[in-house]
Amino acid sequence: MKMAVTTLVSSVAALLALGMVMLYSSSMAQVGARYLTMQLAWCALGLGACLVTALLNYRQLKKIWWLPLLIALVLLALVLDTHFGTRINGARRWFRLWGLSFQPSEFAKIALLIALAWHGDFYRRQVSRWKRGILVPGALIGLTVGLIFLEPDVGNAMVLAAVSGMVLLISGIPLRYFLLPALIAALGVGLFIYYNPMRSGRIYSWLHLEETRRDTGLQAYQSMVALGSGGLTGKGLGDGRQKLGFVPEHHTDFIFSIIGEELGLMVTLAVVAAFVAIIFSGAHIARNAGDIFGMLLASGITFLIGLQAFINIGVVTSALPNKGLPLPFISYGGSSLVIMLGCVGLLLSIARQAGEPDSAMRGGLITNDSANPFARGNQPEP
Repeated sequence: MKMAVTTLVSSVAALLALGMVMLYSSSMAQVGARYLTMQLAWCALGLGACLVTALLNYRQLKKIWWLPLLIALVLLALVLDTHFGTRINGARRWFRLWGLSFQPSEFAKIALLIALAWHGDFYRRQVSRWKRGILVPGALIGLTVGLIFLEPDVGNAMVLAAVSGMVLLISGIPLRYFLLPALIAALGVGLFIYYNPMRSGRIYSWLHLEETRRDTGLQAYQSMVALGSGGLTGKGLGDGRQKLGFVPEHHTDFIFSIIGEELGLMVTLAVVAAFVAIIFSGAHIARNAGDIFGMLLASGITFLIGLQAFINIGVVTSALPNKGLPLPFISYGGSSLVIMLGCVGLLLSIARQAGEPDSAMRGGLITNDSANPFARGNQPEP
């Protein structure tokens, strides 16, 4: 466990440091140090959240699992109102107060994961039943994801739906229960994309990048130019050209392309390796968690970080259609950074108490190994 914690902390720290350096490099020509100063402030707040959640007994969250989710749902509903939410680039996803922006969908991610982890723990003997297994958690997922979808924020909605589904699968819900909801969701998203010119245009530009490189495919095409021109070792820190108005959102969703241009393939591979290390560390923490709640929560957080990084890098390299998701710990954005660091703190809390079974385990109701499907002896025979 000590190795997993050390690897997790070291990887996150390395990504944070790289993010600060690249944020300044990518934005200094346009706004000087303003973005860096704001990101440092958000980072300080996030590290505070990480420290608090790391020192917290994560099992206390089982008593108030409903409160974060209720707050998240209220915020998601309020942000849709024209009196509260701020519309940027055609989407109403942010609250703006005193010059600062907050995206409630980021908080909703961890709030929903806490609720689903509680459900999987509390109803662990009933997850195979339709009502307890899929209807109740499905309603929570549908309401949360639906509100995010209405902003509209298709990327975060799909990520949260995928992560939630994974948590339900790990908790033991039969796969057959997912077929109908997954089919309905896929059909709904498909129809939404088909009848939405902007979304369907993104799919078309992804499939015909060369043809659309001057309009809808400009961002993805210029990102590929940045990555290709960087070569193995890059042009040098601060010497990139694509950040000078060629790659839109180069300091947020597409900062990975600037890393590739200025620092080269070697550093981009190191970034990928850091995320892989975080995923393996999180999986180890989940596997050795002291109870089902901790195992499910650690699994959800790990999958959330890994999936978001995978999608962001996939978009930047044109392996996936364009979708606005930040690169965890690196992209500019306070909401994502604070929540992600808070999630890392929860992983550390789960790791810290891995050797301390909860009351159910101490009472002999379940054992550590029987509570964790990742433990040796609990995997199905090949």
